[in-house]
Amino acid sequence: MEELRQECPLPTDARQEETDERTNLICKLRHKQGTSNLSSATFNVINSIIGSGMIGLPYSLKQAGFPLGIMLLLGVAYITDYSIILLIKGGKLSGTNSYQALVNKTYGFVGHLILSALQFLYPFIAMISYNIVTGDTLTKVFQRIPGVDQDNFFFGRHVIILCATIIFTLPLSLYQNISKLGKVSFISLILTVIILVVGIIRAITFSGHVSQTENPWVFARPNAIQAIGVMSFAFICHHNSFLIYGSLKEPTLSNWTRVTHVSVSFAVFVSLVFATCGYLTFKGYTEGDIFENYCRNDDLATFGRFCYGITVILTFPLECFVTREVIANMLFSGNLTTFYHIILTIIVVAVATSISLVYDCLGIVLELNGVLSATPLVFILPAACYLKLSEERWSHSDNLLSGLILTIGVLVMVVGFIMTVLHPQECSHGKEMPYCFLGNSSLINSTIPSPQQNHQP
Repeated sequence: MEELRQECPLPTDARQEETDERTNLICKLRHKQGTSNLSSATFNVINSIIGSGMIGLPYSLKQAGFPLGIMLLLGVAYITDYSIILLIKGGKLSGTNSYQALVNKTYGFVGHLILSALQFLYPFIAMISYNIVTGDTLTKVFQRIPGVDQDNFFFGRHVIILCATIIFTLPLSLYQNISKLGKVSFISLILTVIILVVGIIRAITFSGHVSQTENPWVFARPNAIQAIGVMSFAFICHHNSFLIYGSLKEPTLSNWTRVTHVSVSFAVFVSLVFATCGYLTFKGYTEGDIFENYCRNDDLATFGRFCYGITVILTFPLECFVTREVIANMLFSGNLTTFYHIILTIIVVAVATSISLVYDCLGIVLELNGVLSATPLVFILPAACYLKLSEERWSHSDNLLSGLILTIGVLVMVVGFIMTVLHPQECSHGKEMPYCFLGNSSLINSTIPSPQQNHQP
């Protein structure tokens, strides 16, 4: 607590309090204690980062070209780490304690509306994508149970999504304190490690059974900008950074920096290994949902699907927290009674679930959410707010780097959206890949039609 006192000294008299309103606001924000320790906050940040976007990372390497894709993934991870800390710095400079309040203080009501729309859109679409992943993965899991028919209605994706929502995601989303999700996030983290091990094993044991595709090791491909959008979607956690920061027992910049560095470092390690193993296994066949590449009769992959399905179910409530907070701030000035909290949560979850029941193509969801929502939230707004609030000289390293990140963000958003609309990813939901129909003895030396032949535009 000594560090907290040094960063924010209490006023000595009432006169000082009246003459330094801004300092007092910051002091109150800093002294408002949450209930999360550093490890719990770290688990929440990691869980927020590693969501449905992770299974699209192998596809992003296919889009960008393997070597360039690895470089871009590291670059997006660095920008994520830097901009998360930049957000909290901006909050301290402006005396605000939420992303919305920061942008409102910096760019007024218009900026507040833009941020509110983005901050609602990203987690809401993420909730839809989580339900899509749940339906796709767990359907194949249950269909592997002996005696279960693939056409059995009770094991179809619609029933599974509804059951997962009613039994798990809705009750967890009804929590009012995000710190209560710390243990849930830890479970999700353990499952993520298991998924990583499955990916590594299959890269070693199955990659030789998939025929070579054209130029799998080319340095760069034209869709690199779209790849950045998918990577941004996978790494973004800015929309709930203030929530997690505020949940700390000692919400200081040094503590938040430690949480951020550890969380992003772990997330980038998991993402690099998962993306590399996925791409090395399937190369040109790599789909937007990597689990669509594994054969239905692959029991190890089925176990991985089960773990990933549970992981996204446990991540869903984090996104619901943010979506609900945005609506509450816009319509109720951030103050919700228990009754309205329950009603609003039910409505948000019900709408997201309804959309996911009628739409099941994950790839285009990841791309559009990446370039339209994640890129502004990760690249553009944190840098733009800090540049306007900063009192340092323009040549200061933070200002120079913020300007570079802002420029890159605008480029990725504009070009990525145009390319996504002109060249959308085809959805192969439910299709078995051609190598799954061949016997194990003939897989290695077989000639399989190229992905270009199987996926004609």
